[in-house]
Amino acid sequence: MRLPLFLAALCVVSACGQPAQVTKSGATDEVGVGFGTPGGYQLAAATSAGTSLTRDFMDLTFAMESGRGLQTFSRFEGPVTVALTGDVPGTAARDLGALIGRLRSEAGIDISPTTGAATITVEFTSRAELRRLAPMAACFVVPNVGSLAEYRRKRGSDLVDWAQVTRRDRAAVFIPSDTSPQEVRDCLHEELAQALGPLNDLYRLSDSIFNDDNFHSVLTSRDMGILRLTYSPNLQSGMSLEQVAAQLGTAPVASSGTPSDWTRAIETALGRNGSLTSRQAAADRALAIARSAGWQDNRLAFSHFAVGRLLTASDPVRAQDAFARAAAIYARLPGGELHLAHVDMQIAVMALAGGVPEEAARLADRAMPVVRRHDNMALLATLMLIKAEALDALGNPDGARALRMDSAPYARYGFGSESMVRSRMRDIAAVADRAEKG
Repeated sequence: MRLPLFLAALCVVSACGQPAQVTKSGATDEVGVGFGTPGGYQLAAATSAGTSLTRDFMDLTFAMESGRGLQTFSRFEGPVTVALTGDVPGTAARDLGALIGRLRSEAGIDISPTTGAATITVEFTSRAELRRLAPMAACFVVPNVGSLAEYRRKRGSDLVDWAQVTRRDRAAVFIPSDTSPQEVRDCLHEELAQALGPLNDLYRLSDSIFNDDNFHSVLTSRDMGILRLTYSPNLQSGMSLEQVAAQLGTAPVASSGTPSDWTRAIETALGRNGSLTSRQAAADRALAIARSAGWQDNRLAFSHFAVGRLLTASDPVRAQDAFARAAAIYARLPGGELHLAHVDMQIAVMALAGGVPEEAARLADRAMPVVRRHDNMALLATLMLIKAEALDALGNPDGARALRMDSAPYARYGFGSESMVRSRMRDIAAVADRAEKG
């Protein structure tokens, strides 16, 4: 389940799980954006901060996104093959190949692509078709099926309920074909990871794709560590929580530690439904819960971020304070540099709208190297377009024009169609235009 983060002046993404499937959803506004390049994603090995890899593994492995507990460990036993079927987008094979290479080298999984019958089938079809089956999901994974047609026949039965799976034999990932290359890549990362390993997401994790805040859109080094544990030779399908814990030398406890009222408040705040006033109240409620619980992790930072995200237009002073508080927490969390880049983007938009283009350019310059390292193409394009508008305002139209041209390949990958790219450009230009008229 995922919540992306984007521009206050533009839009956020959340995901929502269902008992029989694991989803990446687009049920909220767009908050964050992902990015894929032929070179692949490269980051230094993640470090732990206040939580061990084995604890994260237990919390992720023995529960589902819905909060439903799992009593039995399951995984694929033996080699895993992956096939692409349906209306396969042109970038999918390349991105799948890069992902499989990482899963083999970093997670130690015996996995390879194939063109025939496969352990995991990735089927592409229209977004409208997928929404008829899972209205809240951008993409999702289902056990014990090899096609969308087979899922339709088995839908609602125990056969496609992850909680009933004690050993994984087959699974199918369903992804819209009529979406951006970035969304395809992000779905491949999240849904293949959950087909292979944990079915849960935890808001408290900062350096992981297994987190509904959607800051990370591709598998991190820590995620690869989780998947390496999943395929440890010391574990096998059918083990109980206690047996797995004994093998890993950790406590036989699995809990997200996040109360449902905070999760509901966050999802309401960053969702598409409800008035702005009700969403702002939900963000304030989430922040109050986080503070009352004494959290100092990603959940408190994300609560501040949500408050800032919803106040940028109505109360920019308080919004900037909220972003500053979120940034202070993200600065000390593993993987937090990408979160800080998102904060910089939000404040850069505010600076552009407030008629301070030099600050917008400075923040964009600071965030772009981080975003490049994290392979986030749509966010990079956005930052480049923000800086281009700032350069125009600073009297450098030639620099602005060159930067817009340079942003084009990133924007096409990140946003998809030319109409979507032009729409993003118009949205950002409108922010600068309002500053001039103000």
